[in-house]
Amino acid sequence: AASLGKSSFAFAFYMDRQKEERERGVTIACTTKEFFTDKYHYTIIDAPGHRDFVKNMISGAGQADVCLLMVPADKGGFEKAVAKGNRSTGEVEGQTRQHARLINLLGVEKVIVGVNKMDNTSPSPYNQDRFNEIAGEVKVMLKQAGYKDDAIAGFPFIPISGWMGDNLVKKSDNMAWYKGCDLKHDGNAIHVHTLKEGFNDAVFPPKRNDDGAMRCCVSGVYKIKVVGDV
Repeated sequence: AASLGKSSFAFAFYMDRQKEERERGVTIACTTKEFFTDKYHYTIIDAPGHRDFVKNMISGAGQADVCLLMVPADKGGFEKAVAKGNRSTGEVEGQTRQHARLINLLGVEKVIVGVNKMDNTSPSPYNQDRFNEIAGEVKVMLKQAGYKDDAIAGFPFIPISGWMGDNLVKKSDNMAWYKGCDLKHDGNAIHVHTLKEGFNDAVFPPKRNDDGAMRCCVSGVYKIKVVGDV
């Protein structure tokens, strides 16, 4: 990352393996990695966020049981990400807003909202008012995307800094004001403070109809001589 003048993309390079992705500094293709919590074995599908690669994002999100919706907390970054868009004025719809609508249409019922870049908020780092502002606006956005109020009430909103490691696997000393999220599932109380706890305690495998008709996502159609369309 440093050799390409993109030192701040060091963590992104772990998932972005293609030469073009690293040179441009954007995720193009979906890539996968795995990790474990105490309860679950996860496969991460790292989907592109750039508007030029929405098709690739859909192919990845269509396989997901849960979405980690990353929202930037930095000044200007959040406003751009959730912009409503206006064709008459040429304003482009924010990608976070578009992705929220797409994951709802794809049937992803569970969302964890990671409010990232809390180390770069204004007027001061790790600003509580900025987090509260973003959480409130994202809840409205998710409702506009098609999620019901009772579903949104079960989504954890976690202030994090991926770069600094705040609230990823352990509680951050930089955000003592954050007391975690209190959620309920089937009448049981759940307390979530970190992203790790969100994946372990606030997510449950969806019910699957093993006797239902097979459904799958088609990501490409290829013409092969003699064989035909595949």
